[in-house]
Amino acid sequence: MNRSHDHDMAVSLTQHDRSRRAFVATLRSHVLQRMAGDLRQHFEGTVGPEHEKLGAPLESPEAIHEALKPELPFKAYSSVRTSAQEMVFDVVSDAVDRELETLNERAAQPAKKGSLTLNPALPLPKSVTGIDVHLSPGAYHEERADNDVSAGAVYDNSIDVFAFGQFGKRHNDIGATLSNYLRLKFPEFVPTSILDCGCTIGHNTLPWAETYPDAEVTAIDVAAPVLRYAHARAESMGVPVDFRQMNATAMDFEDEQFDVVFSSMFMHELPLKHIQQYLKEAFRVLKPGGVLWQMELPPMNAMPLYENFYMNWDTYYNNEPYYGTFRKQDYRRLLTDAGFAADDFIEATMPRYTFIGEAAFAESIHSDNTFDTLTGRMDPKGTRWYGFGAWKR
Repeated sequence: MNRSHDHDMAVSLTQHDRSRRAFVATLRSHVLQRMAGDLRQHFEGTVGPEHEKLGAPLESPEAIHEALKPELPFKAYSSVRTSAQEMVFDVVSDAVDRELETLNERAAQPAKKGSLTLNPALPLPKSVTGIDVHLSPGAYHEERADNDVSAGAVYDNSIDVFAFGQFGKRHNDIGATLSNYLRLKFPEFVPTSILDCGCTIGHNTLPWAETYPDAEVTAIDVAAPVLRYAHARAESMGVPVDFRQMNATAMDFEDEQFDVVFSSMFMHELPLKHIQQYLKEAFRVLKPGGVLWQMELPPMNAMPLYENFYMNWDTYYNNEPYYGTFRKQDYRRLLTDAGFAADDFIEATMPRYTFIGEAAFAESIHSDNTFDTLTGRMDPKGTRWYGFGAWKR
């Protein structure tokens, strides 16, 4: 048997496990590359021109969606993509189930570097408990045993299949990219306290501790199973992080406590009201001179029309109901409403740090932002992550 990852929370994989995972990862790649390309070709070559001829051009993502819904290429794409998404969790669950008792025992070992603080009385928001987000059964909060880590283990293993390698070997490329962007773009800024909000298993938290090794790194999430797993994973990798069960919309931290507030693919999972509450809390806990810096989906007002339709597919078919509403917002306005100054807004599109290396990355960060088919999407041809935020003066 081979191990699934290079840390102590890894599960052992049989040949059957590896074959099933490889099949679904390849299927996911096929859907997002070949079938998505065929769908675009059908729209640009047939559906779009037909509406132009009728004098009814498709001028919004919603209009494109409605026009494509009855078309065979869209039905095939959506059916296979949805099935592949459900299969992701199916093919990783066998190995997790086999070793769950052992994983729970490993996670219960005393901490050596970081810490784990849980709050069983914390009310979980309905946006978490009411949705099997990403079609993951039980989402991230469901408990199957005492001291359960199953949701975290499924999440960690599913990334390999879901992303077909596009998040890096340790699933850490987003955290590595955004932390190293700050380090290289603003070398005079040396944070000593960093907060990751909505951290799940901490895969994008750990790069911050590695990029700024003298900083104290804290990570929060509302779901206990993923935090238990995140803590055990970080401990086995020798990276000190303080994990705490906490809602980012109502943090238990003092005012002006952190130099960096970071999140990764977090805000689009929240209702708009909770996004606004989170941003106000982020402003509150930031020190003057600190920065809010987030990897997220690019806003609709920056992206080409078809890309907005394509990215919003998840709103309808992947149990991410807040996705489209978030992307419609003016991100700068969201931050100014939370207390940040408009002139302190920052944004960037960045190549993947762990894929291209520091020299190429350092050169790229001085380029103009690019919003196209490679922005914010997983693509072996060269994904660019989108980050936005603001300094607190």
